[in-house]
Amino acid sequence: MIQPLAYIHPEAKIANNVVIEPFVTIHKNVEIGQGTWIGSNVTIMEGARIGKGCKIFPGAVISGIPQDLKFDGEETTAEIGDNTTIRECVTINRGTKDRWKTVVGKNCLIQAYSHIAHDCVVGDNCIFSNSSTLAGHITVGDYVVLAGMVAVHQFCSIGSHAFIAGGTLVRKDVPPFVKAAREPIAYVGINSVGLRRRGFSSEMINEIQDIYRTLFVKNNNLSKALGIIETEYKPTEIRDEIIDFIRNSNRGVMKGFGQGKLGVM
Repeated sequence: MIQPLAYIHPEAKIANNVVIEPFVTIHKNVEIGQGTWIGSNVTIMEGARIGKGCKIFPGAVISGIPQDLKFDGEETTAEIGDNTTIRECVTINRGTKDRWKTVVGKNCLIQAYSHIAHDCVVGDNCIFSNSSTLAGHITVGDYVVLAGMVAVHQFCSIGSHAFIAGGTLVRKDVPPFVKAAREPIAYVGINSVGLRRRGFSSEMINEIQDIYRTLFVKNNNLSKALGIIETEYKPTEIRDEIIDFIRNSNRGVMKGFGQGKLGVM
Protein backbone atom coordinates (compact mmCIF):
# COMPACT_ATOMS: atom_id res chain seq x y z
CA MET A 1 0.00 0.00 0.00
CA ILE A 2 1.51 3.27 -1.16
CA GLN A 3 -0.21 6.52 -0.22
CA PRO A 4 -0.66 9.01 -3.08
CA LEU A 5 0.91 11.78 -0.97
CA ALA A 6 4.24 9.92 -0.84
CA TYR A 7 6.99 10.65 -3.40
CA ILE A 8 8.80 7.61 -4.80
CA HIS A 9 11.46 7.94 -7.47
CA PRO A 10 10.57 5.77 -10.47
CA GLU A 11 13.92 3.94 -10.27
CA ALA A 12 13.41 2.87 -6.64
CA LYS A 13 12.84 -0.89 -6.22
CA ILE A 14 9.95 -1.50 -3.83
CA ALA A 15 8.99 -5.13 -3.07
CA ASN A 16 5.48 -6.49 -2.59
CA ASN A 17 3.49 -5.72 0.54
CA VAL A 18 5.53 -2.65 1.48
CA VAL A 19 3.43 -0.02 3.27
CA ILE A 20 4.45 3.57 2.58
CA GLU A 21 2.58 6.21 4.57
CA PRO A 22 1.86 9.84 3.49
CA PHE A 23 4.66 12.37 3.03
CA VAL A 24 7.41 9.77 2.69
CA THR A 25 10.21 10.66 0.24
CA ILE A 26 12.15 7.84 -1.44
CA HIS A 27 15.02 8.74 -3.77
CA LYS A 28 16.50 6.76 -6.65
CA ASN A 29 18.87 3.81 -6.15
CA VAL A 30 16.85 2.55 -3.19
CA GLU A 31 15.75 -1.04 -2.49
CA ILE A 32 13.11 -2.00 0.08
CA GLY A 33 12.24 -5.60 0.95
CA GLN A 34 8.89 -7.30 1.36
CA GLY A 35 6.61 -6.46 4.26
CA THR A 36 8.48 -3.35 5.40
CA TRP A 37 6.50 -0.45 6.85
CA ILE A 38 7.64 3.14 6.21
CA GLY A 39 5.97 5.70 8.50
CA SER A 40 4.97 9.24 7.60
CA ASN A 41 7.65 11.84 6.92
CA VAL A 42 10.47 9.32 6.54
CA THR A 43 13.20 10.24 4.04
CA ILE A 44 15.08 7.42 2.33
CA MET A 45 17.96 8.70 0.23
CA GLU A 46 20.18 7.24 -2.49
CA GLY A 47 22.00 4.05 -1.60
CA ALA A 48 19.52 2.68 0.95
CA ARG A 49 19.15 -1.10 1.04
CA ILE A 50 16.37 -2.00 3.46
CA GLY A 51 15.51 -5.61 4.21
CA LYS A 52 12.27 -7.49 4.76
CA GLY A 53 9.87 -6.83 7.60
CA CYS A 54 11.49 -3.62 8.81
CA LYS A 55 9.62 -0.80 10.56
CA ILE A 56 10.82 2.76 10.08
CA PHE A 57 9.04 5.38 12.16
CA PRO A 58 8.23 9.03 11.34
CA GLY A 59 11.05 11.50 10.91
CA ALA A 60 13.84 8.97 10.30
CA VAL A 61 16.42 9.71 7.58
CA ILE A 62 18.10 6.68 6.05
CA SER A 63 21.22 6.81 3.83
CA GLY A 64 21.89 10.52 4.17
CA ILE A 65 25.15 11.85 2.77
CA PRO A 66 28.03 11.28 5.25
CA GLN A 67 28.94 14.14 7.57
CA ASP A 68 32.55 13.71 6.51
CA LEU A 69 34.50 16.42 4.69
CA LYS A 70 36.47 13.73 2.84
CA PHE A 71 33.32 12.42 1.16
CA ASP A 72 33.56 13.12 -2.55
CA GLY A 73 30.23 11.86 -3.87
CA GLU A 74 31.29 8.23 -4.28
CA GLU A 75 28.48 5.69 -4.70
CA THR A 76 27.99 4.01 -1.35
CA THR A 77 25.18 2.34 0.59
CA ALA A 78 23.39 2.17 3.92
CA GLU A 79 22.16 -1.38 4.52
CA ILE A 80 19.45 -2.32 7.02
CA GLY A 81 18.90 -6.01 7.85
CA ASP A 82 15.60 -7.86 7.98
CA ASN A 83 13.13 -7.22 10.82
CA THR A 84 14.98 -4.21 12.18
CA THR A 85 12.97 -1.41 13.79
CA ILE A 86 14.12 2.19 13.43
CA ARG A 87 12.25 4.62 15.65
CA GLU A 88 11.44 8.32 15.34
CA CYS A 89 14.06 10.75 14.01
CA VAL A 90 16.89 8.23 13.76
CA THR A 91 19.59 9.17 11.23
CA ILE A 92 21.74 6.57 9.48
CA ASN A 93 24.34 7.88 7.01
CA ARG A 94 25.68 5.91 4.08
CA GLY A 95 29.34 4.95 3.79
CA THR A 96 32.41 6.54 2.28
CA LYS A 97 35.26 5.00 0.30
CA ASP A 98 36.72 3.70 3.58
CA ARG A 99 34.21 0.81 3.81
CA TRP A 100 31.80 1.78 1.02
CA LYS A 101 28.81 1.04 3.22
CA THR A 102 27.15 1.51 6.58
CA VAL A 103 25.48 -1.63 7.92
CA VAL A 104 22.85 -2.28 10.57
CA GLY A 105 22.15 -5.98 11.05
CA LYS A 106 19.00 -8.06 11.45
CA ASN A 107 16.50 -7.86 14.31
CA CYS A 108 17.89 -4.63 15.75
CA LEU A 109 15.98 -1.95 17.63
CA ILE A 110 17.35 1.56 17.06
CA GLN A 111 15.41 3.88 19.33
CA ALA A 112 14.42 7.50 18.83
CA TYR A 113 16.97 10.20 17.98
CA SER A 114 19.88 7.77 17.67
CA HIS A 115 22.56 8.46 15.05
CA ILE A 116 24.69 5.94 13.16
CA ALA A 117 27.40 7.65 11.15
CA HIS A 118 29.20 6.67 7.95
CA ASP A 119 31.06 3.36 7.66
CA CYS A 120 29.70 1.88 10.88
CA VAL A 121 29.01 -1.85 10.97
CA VAL A 122 26.43 -2.93 13.55
CA GLY A 123 25.75 -6.62 14.16
CA ASP A 124 22.47 -8.50 14.59
CA ASN A 125 20.05 -8.27 17.54
CA CYS A 126 21.44 -4.99 18.89
CA ILE A 127 19.45 -2.46 20.93
CA PHE A 128 20.42 1.21 20.86
CA SER A 129 18.39 3.21 23.38
CA ASN A 130 17.24 6.79 22.86
CA SER A 131 19.82 9.29 21.61
CA SER A 132 22.68 6.82 21.31
CA THR A 133 25.32 8.12 18.91
CA LEU A 134 27.95 6.34 16.84
CA ALA A 135 30.63 8.42 15.14
CA GLY A 136 32.19 7.13 11.91
CA HIS A 137 34.01 3.84 11.29
CA ILE A 138 32.71 2.04 14.41
CA THR A 139 32.26 -1.74 14.62
CA VAL A 140 29.61 -3.18 16.94
CA GLY A 141 29.18 -6.91 17.51
CA ASP A 142 25.97 -8.93 17.85
CA TYR A 143 23.60 -8.52 20.84
CA VAL A 144 25.15 -5.24 22.00
CA VAL A 145 22.97 -2.99 24.16
CA LEU A 146 23.66 0.75 24.39
CA ALA A 147 21.61 2.48 27.08
CA GLY A 148 20.34 6.02 26.56
CA MET A 149 22.66 8.79 25.41
CA VAL A 150 25.75 6.65 24.95
CA ALA A 151 28.29 8.37 22.67
CA VAL A 152 30.94 6.31 20.89
CA HIS A 153 34.16 7.82 19.49
CA GLN A 154 35.10 7.18 15.86
CA PHE A 155 37.04 4.00 15.05
CA CYS A 156 36.06 2.30 18.33
CA SER A 157 34.98 -1.34 18.47
CA ILE A 158 32.42 -2.91 20.81
CA GLY A 159 32.44 -6.68 21.25
CA SER A 160 29.42 -8.97 21.08
CA HIS A 161 27.06 -9.18 24.07
CA ALA A 162 28.45 -6.03 25.69
CA PHE A 163 26.22 -3.67 27.68
CA ILE A 164 27.14 0.02 28.01
CA ALA A 165 25.41 2.07 30.71
CA GLY A 166 23.47 5.23 29.94
CA GLY A 167 25.37 8.45 29.38
CA THR A 168 28.72 6.70 28.95
CA LEU A 169 31.37 8.24 26.70
CA VAL A 170 33.10 5.42 24.82
CA ARG A 171 36.63 6.48 23.86
CA LYS A 172 38.23 3.03 24.08
CA ASP A 173 37.36 -0.39 22.71
CA VAL A 174 34.90 -2.42 24.79
CA PRO A 175 35.56 -6.20 24.80
CA PRO A 176 32.80 -8.81 24.39
CA PHE A 177 30.52 -10.02 27.20
CA VAL A 178 31.15 -7.12 29.59
CA LYS A 179 29.30 -4.25 31.25
CA ALA A 180 30.96 -0.84 30.85
CA ALA A 181 30.22 2.43 32.62
CA ARG A 182 31.71 5.42 34.49
CA GLU A 183 33.92 8.27 33.35
CA PRO A 184 36.39 7.47 31.99
CA ILE A 185 34.80 4.28 30.73
CA ALA A 186 35.76 1.20 32.72
CA TYR A 187 34.93 -2.46 33.24
CA VAL A 188 32.20 -2.89 35.87
CA GLY A 189 31.50 -6.62 35.51
CA ILE A 190 30.30 -9.09 32.94
CA ASN A 191 26.90 -8.89 31.27
CA SER A 192 25.62 -11.93 33.17
CA VAL A 193 21.92 -11.04 32.89
CA GLY A 194 22.10 -10.65 29.12
CA LEU A 195 24.17 -13.80 28.73
CA ARG A 196 21.67 -15.90 30.72
CA ARG A 197 18.81 -14.54 28.63
CA ARG A 198 20.65 -15.69 25.50
CA GLY A 199 21.23 -19.23 26.74
CA PHE A 200 24.79 -19.09 28.04
CA SER A 201 25.36 -21.88 30.57
CA SER A 202 26.66 -21.28 34.09
CA GLU A 203 29.96 -22.86 33.06
CA MET A 204 30.35 -20.44 30.15
CA ILE A 205 29.47 -17.45 32.33
CA ASN A 206 31.97 -18.59 34.99
CA GLU A 207 34.66 -18.92 32.31
CA ILE A 208 34.00 -15.36 31.12
CA GLN A 209 34.04 -14.09 34.71
CA ASP A 210 37.38 -15.77 35.46
CA ILE A 211 39.02 -14.43 32.30
CA TYR A 212 37.95 -10.86 33.04
CA ARG A 213 39.11 -11.11 36.65
CA THR A 214 42.55 -11.88 35.27
CA LEU A 215 42.33 -8.99 32.81
CA PHE A 216 40.74 -6.28 34.91
CA VAL A 217 40.66 -7.14 38.61
CA LYS A 218 43.99 -8.75 39.57
CA ASN A 219 46.21 -5.75 38.75
CA ASN A 220 47.99 -7.44 35.85
CA ASN A 221 49.10 -5.28 32.97
CA LEU A 222 47.53 -6.23 29.68
CA SER A 223 50.48 -8.17 28.28
CA LYS A 224 50.86 -10.23 31.45
CA ALA A 225 47.13 -10.89 31.69
CA LEU A 226 46.96 -12.17 28.12
CA GLY A 227 49.93 -14.44 28.76
CA ILE A 228 48.26 -15.91 31.83
CA ILE A 229 45.00 -16.48 29.98
CA GLU A 230 46.71 -18.19 27.06
CA THR A 231 48.76 -20.39 29.40
CA GLU A 232 46.28 -21.26 32.13
CA TYR A 233 42.92 -21.39 30.31
CA LYS A 234 42.15 -24.11 27.81
CA PRO A 235 41.28 -22.91 24.30
CA THR A 236 37.57 -22.30 23.81
CA GLU A 237 35.56 -20.09 21.47
CA ILE A 238 34.90 -17.69 24.34
CA ARG A 239 38.54 -17.46 25.42
CA ASP A 240 39.77 -17.00 21.86
CA GLU A 241 37.12 -14.37 21.07
CA ILE A 242 38.23 -12.26 24.04
CA ILE A 243 41.94 -12.66 23.27
CA ASP A 244 41.49 -11.88 19.57
CA PHE A 245 39.43 -8.78 20.32
CA ILE A 246 42.05 -7.37 22.69
CA ARG A 247 45.01 -8.19 20.45
CA ASN A 248 43.28 -6.57 17.46
CA SER A 249 42.22 -3.43 19.32
CA ASN A 250 43.23 -0.26 17.50
CA ARG A 251 42.19 2.36 20.05
CA GLY A 252 43.20 0.41 23.13
CA VAL A 253 40.91 -1.41 25.51
CA MET A 254 39.08 0.29 28.39
CA LYS A 255 40.65 -0.09 31.82
CA GLY A 256 39.42 -2.07 34.79
CA PHE A 257 37.45 -0.14 37.40
CA GLY A 258 39.78 1.12 40.12
CA GLN A 259 42.91 0.28 38.14
CA GLY A 260 45.49 2.60 36.68
CA LYS A 261 46.19 2.64 32.97
CA LEU A 262 46.72 -0.82 31.54
CA GLY A 263 50.15 -1.64 30.22
CA VAL A 264 50.91 -1.42 26.53
CA MET A 265 51.38 -4.74 24.72
